[in-house]
Amino acid sequence: MRALGIDYGDARVGIAITDALGITAQGLETINRNGSDKVVLRRLDEILNEYKDIDTFVVGMPFNMDGSKGFRGEATESFIHKLKCKYNKIKLETIDERLTTVAANKTMNFLEINKRKKKEIEDTISAVYILE
Repeated sequence: MRALGIDYGDARVGIAITDALGITAQGLETINRNGSDKVVLRRLDEILNEYKDIDTFVVGMPFNMDGSKGFRGEATESFIHKLKCKYNKIKLETIDERLTTVAANKTMNFLEINKRKKKEIEDTISAVYILE
């Protein structure tokens, strides 16, 4: 069974997936929200159709550095509620995602990825860190 990692953001949502054995995580894509969760949910429907063995969503929860929940945390909780309602048979876990974007940027710097490409894949790499 597979897990799907989700890095939920204002503009983009990073998606990563485990292999069939749940051992490794790979970046799948970045979804541009275009201001609407409907776009994300529609794309998740397509992903679930393609990968029928996904049994878990792992969503990164963006806590502030002091451990409190800010605006981003509340927006993520709202999205999680939508996931629970729409995909009630899929297990849902949250994980503290503090500093995953920093780690993703360090990885991209190490790999010398150009700045334009970084914006496209930053959230996907963050989703991989969420799954790991």
